[in-house]
Amino acid sequence: MLWILVLGLMAACAALFQRLYKAELRLEELELRQSDTDARLMDLALRGVKPPADTEVAVAEPPLPDEVEEEREFAVAAEPATPTVTLSTRSAEPEGEVVATREAAFEQEDEKVVEPTDFAARSFDLEEIFGHRLPIWVGGITLAVGGILGVLYSIEEGLLTPPVRVALAFLFGLVLLAGAEVAYRFRERVGDDRVRQALSGAGLSTLYAGFYLAGTQYGLIGQSFAFLGLAAVTALAIFVSFRFGLPSAILGLIGGFMAPLLVGGDEANLPLLSLYLALITSGLTYTGNRQGRPWLGLAALVAGLGWGFLLLMDGGMSSADIAAVGVYAIVLGAILPTMLVSKVHENPARLISAAVASIQLAILVESAGFGLLAWGLYLLLGAALAFFAWERPEMRVGNVMAGIIAVILLSLWPDFGTFEFSLIAAAIVMLFAGVPLLHLHRDRESLVEPAMAAGIPLAVGIVLLSQFGSLATDALQWPEALGLIALAGIPLYAARLLWSETRPFETVAALASGAILLFLAALCILPDWMTSLAAAAITLGLIAVMRPRLDASHAYGALAILFAVVTAISLVPSDGGWREMERLFTGSGVPDFISALRWIAAAAVFAALAIVDLAEKRRHAAEFFAALLGFATFAQLLPPIALVWLALASILALRWRLPTRETAMVALTICIALWALDPLFFWLEHGLEAFAGNPMMLSDLPSVREAAGFLLPLAIAIGAIPSVVRLAGDRTLALLPAAVLLVVITLHVFFKQVFAIDSMTDFRDLGLAERTAWQALLLGAAWLAARGVAGIGPNIRAATVLGSLALIHFAWFALLLHNPLYDAQAVGPAPLANLALLSGAIGIGALVSLRIWIPRFRVAFDGAIMVVALLTALTLLRQVFAGSILPPEPMTQAEDLLRSLVGIVMAIVFLLIGSRREERTWRVGSLVLMTAMVIKVFAFDTAGLEGLIRIASFVALGASLIGIGWFYSRQLKATPAAQ
Repeated sequence: MLWILVLGLMAACAALFQRLYKAELRLEELELRQSDTDARLMDLALRGVKPPADTEVAVAEPPLPDEVEEEREFAVAAEPATPTVTLSTRSAEPEGEVVATREAAFEQEDEKVVEPTDFAARSFDLEEIFGHRLPIWVGGITLAVGGILGVLYSIEEGLLTPPVRVALAFLFGLVLLAGAEVAYRFRERVGDDRVRQALSGAGLSTLYAGFYLAGTQYGLIGQSFAFLGLAAVTALAIFVSFRFGLPSAILGLIGGFMAPLLVGGDEANLPLLSLYLALITSGLTYTGNRQGRPWLGLAALVAGLGWGFLLLMDGGMSSADIAAVGVYAIVLGAILPTMLVSKVHENPARLISAAVASIQLAILVESAGFGLLAWGLYLLLGAALAFFAWERPEMRVGNVMAGIIAVILLSLWPDFGTFEFSLIAAAIVMLFAGVPLLHLHRDRESLVEPAMAAGIPLAVGIVLLSQFGSLATDALQWPEALGLIALAGIPLYAARLLWSETRPFETVAALASGAILLFLAALCILPDWMTSLAAAAITLGLIAVMRPRLDASHAYGALAILFAVVTAISLVPSDGGWREMERLFTGSGVPDFISALRWIAAAAVFAALAIVDLAEKRRHAAEFFAALLGFATFAQLLPPIALVWLALASILALRWRLPTRETAMVALTICIALWALDPLFFWLEHGLEAFAGNPMMLSDLPSVREAAGFLLPLAIAIGAIPSVVRLAGDRTLALLPAAVLLVVITLHVFFKQVFAIDSMTDFRDLGLAERTAWQALLLGAAWLAARGVAGIGPNIRAATVLGSLALIHFAWFALLLHNPLYDAQAVGPAPLANLALLSGAIGIGALVSLRIWIPRFRVAFDGAIMVVALLTALTLLRQVFAGSILPPEPMTQAEDLLRSLVGIVMAIVFLLIGSRREERTWRVGSLVLMTAMVIKVFAFDTAGLEGLIRIASFVALGASLIGIGWFYSRQLKATPAAQ
């Protein structure tokens, strides 16, 4: 333990040297400024220029030693002072600001760090430091260590008895202190203040060692006397620090707080020890303030608070011990921080001290079994903090930590009586929420008071419910409800006080706290199914109160949205909540008016917000959820199809009377879509299979009831919404194409009922007829949309969608998957007047229509028309030879030759069309087809002919080619520039 003092002294010397170095830099900077001022005055004198009239030359006389004896601790040895000449402008620096007080000078010394100038950096001299300054301090340390080593040597060699050793230690320490006093009295001759400081530091260290040896090492005196001796040395160190300077104060700081450890026994006297530590901390704080060293008081406060935790480690404390430790924590946590004089560290120190003291008292309350004495001490700390902060708002932050810890401690109280718990809870609320509420009457600019008035009652209310009961039970809890209502009065009254101020966030916090407490109170006395009704009533009250301010700040709107969402969420956890949610998606169960009442209450909250809120985004969100909850309300009463049609009727009504409520329409459309998903996915699943080649039978479709009950309302609802997604600028994304597709799917379900194909035999006999009729319907609907019908104007976009569907259906199903040329599909028994001609005509009609509506793809559509026309002609030729079912019959040679003839005839037709319309695409198509047919005839058709037949075929082909060439050349001459 003795070496701890030595190490502490060495640390103090290191800190002292650092401060000494800064003081030297500062003095050298002042000397540099003086030299610069002298040079300027000399230059003016040589040039014969007088100083300006408003310039004053102030000569600072050397300060007297007794006025700056604290600063001389950091200065070099006293030298003849040189008057300092400074230039000051009276207009720039008033006279009252030129001379600083002692306290201001000390504060500047401790809080302002002067950056070293170049001059100061150049003046750093190793010889000066190690030759002039350090030896004195090292000498002082050496004296102290020498005395200690001398005692240790006498012990090892057995030269002196223990009493003699202790006496010599005391004598040596007193001699050193006497030497310090001599150096102080003859300071002009000594010429260096550090001599007395070194001697006093060594003497105090030796006295500490003497009492340690006498009490702990040898047992010459009792532990109590040794402790009192160390306390006396500490008091002496504090006293002589006013005379000898900083080292004595540092030794008092270290030795004072180390003394209990040096002489500690098995049974500590906590009241006496607490009193001692409180006095030491107070004395050092006072000394630091008087000497202009606030860091000394801050260090003492830190050490004292650290000792507080050590005091709490002693178990089995009596009532006196509890009272002593509690009062000690109150003194260090609330009283001593008010004595600190430091602009930089004052407020953080008070906040930290209050927090640490609160933690220590919380530990004390827990270790004392949550007794009323310990609780009273904790509340006394809060009262002390409130008292000192009454006129100093900057100190009120300390109450925040104390209040938070008090609530946490209250929640950890394991075994309590109702009266005791209620008493302590009420005291916590009044102290940490009631007092801030009183502050709000006087000062409403602080943030601490609204936070405490809103947060503490809410936290205590939650603790109250957790300690006394559970919200899961149906039993009435009137005492808890009354307590929560009483707690709600504090934040609501705070909101009333803040209402007239331009502080929306604090007002909203207080309103939210009061509303939550009222809601919890309602849960204590209302049955479970009324949870949403209580939440809705409170939320509607908030909306009514905040209505004038909803457009003034987003905070009010956010609070309204938050409580509205809480109201909606409260529907689910209550009795029947999950059953009601299941009914939304299954439609099963009997009508339940109680459930409908719960859901309509939640819907009313969002509807009210949508009506009164002027903010666009919040209004749209409220509309959306109001529509969803309204749909859910009627879901508790109506079967699914009736519910869907009611939602559609609501959309149409909104579209007619309130067209700006687009968000509500979208929400209801989403609700309808949720019911339509099942039949829609069922149709899409088998539609994709049909797209892959597996025919769609009647059993693969949704029922007519589902199509009419879900798909058709969804199509109408989507078509009724003008736009839902707003893009850049004023552009919107319309959903009409989606509505058209849904109408097509619905009509497809209805249409499939006509042919009722439910087997592969039915598909062979009726498949082509069904496809052709469906394509004809799609194409006819496209032309109706393009021309307009029943007062509805033309819509080329819808016409293009329907025409594309007809073309895609024809191309994929009629030409690729189920082409009668290679798939067993009945075309009809009559030549020409059969389904093959009608199917081809529908395909060509779709291509021609799209050619009109999408002119930029005219060339592609022309080529497709020629291909479809040729395939249709070949199909008709095949039907003449094969009958209704085309694939089984083999192709004869005559049919093959006729195919070539058909190709040549079609090429001539294409040429005539191109010539008449002056379109080069058709003429090119004609040449391509004619070339292909010539190659076919020469390469394949005439290969098996012999004799006159072969000669005749060539003659006929040649004549045909000559005639075609002549006709084509005449057409080109007639229209040379035709394209």
